[in-house]
Amino acid sequence: MRLATFNLLHGRSLTDGLVDPARLTAAVHALDADILALQEVDRDQSRSGHHDLTTLAAQALDAPEHRFAAAVVGTPGEHFRPLRHDDDGHGEPCYGIGLISRHPVRNWHVTRLNPAPVRSPIYVPGPGGGLILLRDEPRVVLAAVLDTPHGPLTVAATHLSFVPGWNAHQLRRAVRALRALPAPRILLGDLNLPAGPARLLTGWQPLARRPTYPATAPRVQLDHILADPHDRHLLPPVTATDNPRSTISDHRPLVVDLG
Repeated sequence: MRLATFNLLHGRSLTDGLVDPARLTAAVHALDADILALQEVDRDQSRSGHHDLTTLAAQALDAPEHRFAAAVVGTPGEHFRPLRHDDDGHGEPCYGIGLISRHPVRNWHVTRLNPAPVRSPIYVPGPGGGLILLRDEPRVVLAAVLDTPHGPLTVAATHLSFVPGWNAHQLRRAVRALRALPAPRILLGDLNLPAGPARLLTGWQPLARRPTYPATAPRVQLDHILADPHDRHLLPPVTATDNPRSTISDHRPLVVDLG
């Protein structure tokens, strides 16, 4: 069983700054993941051709189960609003995360995380990028309880705040929410934290230790696949890990094989 997490940068390539659905599809297909968590995902955004990127990724993996969870309605860095009453912003441009599975989903769970109350500097990669001051966005945790060949499994995708300290607060809340779901439990996503702090804050076990950012010459691991140590014995052993190059994004995907 292969798990992967990938911050898509809404499918944009750093070489030309464009979003090409065929290029995104090929990049996701190359991962051949049975369970894939996606971050920085667009739905109906003009900058990504008004595509539903989660659906495109699910089709690339021939995966019948998938869901997009919007964090905001609108475009990050421009104009956006939080979601109201978990409406997922249907009919409007949205931005958030996705979770895809080749295994059947018993049920889905959404946990919403408040944004940091202060603006913080962030580096925007690629042509026209640089250091800009941004207000934080709401975040979301999307979890699914799966039926896998190895038994039930809870997996969750998230993308935490870039604001130091606030992402630690969000990570603790995400772990508390997951502990209410069936074991074993795995959290996948861009936590905007290095590996050491991510483990110390949660006590959860990293299934892979590989740098994922920046994509061209990765030096730090911001993307993680963490297992709850209380039920680690219920999971198959890790047989391989990888952080392969991709044709899109400023992050590398993180891949873990459980055998």
